[in-house]
Amino acid sequence: MARRTLLTAVAVLAAGGGLTATLLTRSDSSQAADQSPAALTNTAKVTKQTLKDTETADGELAYGTTTTATNRDAGTLTWLPDSGQQISRGQTLFQVNNLPTTLMYGALPAYRRLAEDSEGPDVLQLEQNLKALGYDGFTVDDEYTSATAEAVEEWQEDRGLDETGVLELGQVVFAPTAVRVDSLQAAVSDPVTPGQKLLSYTGTTKAVTVELEAADQRLAKKNAAVSVALPDNTTVAGKVSEVSTIIVPAASQDQEPETKVEVIIALSNQRAVAPYALAAVDVTFTAAERKNVLTVPVAALLALQEGGFGVEVADGTTTRYLPVKTGLFAGGRVEISGAGITAGLAVGVPK
Repeated sequence: MARRTLLTAVAVLAAGGGLTATLLTRSDSSQAADQSPAALTNTAKVTKQTLKDTETADGELAYGTTTTATNRDAGTLTWLPDSGQQISRGQTLFQVNNLPTTLMYGALPAYRRLAEDSEGPDVLQLEQNLKALGYDGFTVDDEYTSATAEAVEEWQEDRGLDETGVLELGQVVFAPTAVRVDSLQAAVSDPVTPGQKLLSYTGTTKAVTVELEAADQRLAKKNAAVSVALPDNTTVAGKVSEVSTIIVPAASQDQEPETKVEVIIALSNQRAVAPYALAAVDVTFTAAERKNVLTVPVAALLALQEGGFGVEVADGTTTRYLPVKTGLFAGGRVEISGAGITAGLAVGVPK
C-alpha cells in the first residue's frame, strides 16, 4: 500500500454548533498502513439515532411581562384593586372620581376617542368585547355605527357612566387576557394627573423569562419547544411565545450597555408550577435536530491530508479509511454519511 499521511482530528463542539479541531499529524509507513484488524483495539459502532444540539440557560419563573396602567383624566383616585388580585373582562381595573375604568380584551391599546363614524381595528376590538359581554343589536366589524353607539350607551348605563354612546379615553383599558395586579404605584385618595402610573399588571398564567446573549439568538425561535427544569428536579414542557431584543444598562460608567435577547416561554401545565410564586429554573433549548441519522463519536473522525474527514474501519486483514461527509455535531457525536457507512459498522477511536 502506498505511503500516506493522516491527520487525527480531536474535535469538540463549539457553542454555535460549529466544529473546532486540533489537528495532530501522524505519518504512517506502508507497514503501519497494512495493519491487521486487531490493530483497532478501540472501536465504536456507527449508530442510527436522533441527534439534538441543545443548550441550557438560566430562567426565571414568574407571571411574565409586566405592563403599566396609566391614568387619563385629572382627579382623585377613589378605588384600586389589591396586589395579586385577578381581573377579567368587564371588571373594574381602577376608579378616578368614582368612575370605573373597565378591563376589556385586545392587543391594541386604547389611543383615541371612539364615536359614530369611527372606523378601524380598535372599533372591531371594542365591538368584540361588547358582544362577549352580552350586548347586541350591532354588526361586529370595524365600523362604529349608530347601533354600536346604542350598545355603548347601554354598557355605560350598566357601568354608572354618562350615557353618551361615545367611548372616551380612560373608560377602557385593553389587555390581551385577564390580568393579575402585580404592584400599585399610587394610593386611594391620591390626586392624579393624565399620564400618571397607577398600577402594573401581568397575565394570570405563569411563564418563564430567559435573557440570552445576542450571540445565542439562534436558540430563540418563536413557537419552538423547550424543556423547563423546576427546583424539585421535575421537568415541564414549554413553548417560546415571545422574542424581543432589550438593552441592559451598564452597571457602572466603566462598562458599556449590553444587548440581550429576552425570551418568554409559555407553560401549558400550570398545575406543575402552582407551588412556585417565583423560582429560578433551567431552560433547555434545541437549536437543531436531525432524526434517524448515522452518528459516531467526534473522536472517531480523521482529518485526511488530501482534504475532508474520514473514519478508520477494518477490511479483512488490513484497515482502510472511508471518507465521510459531516453534518450536525451535538452531545459528543457527529452525523456522518458516505459510501460504505452503515449502522453497526465498527470504526476506530483513540485509546
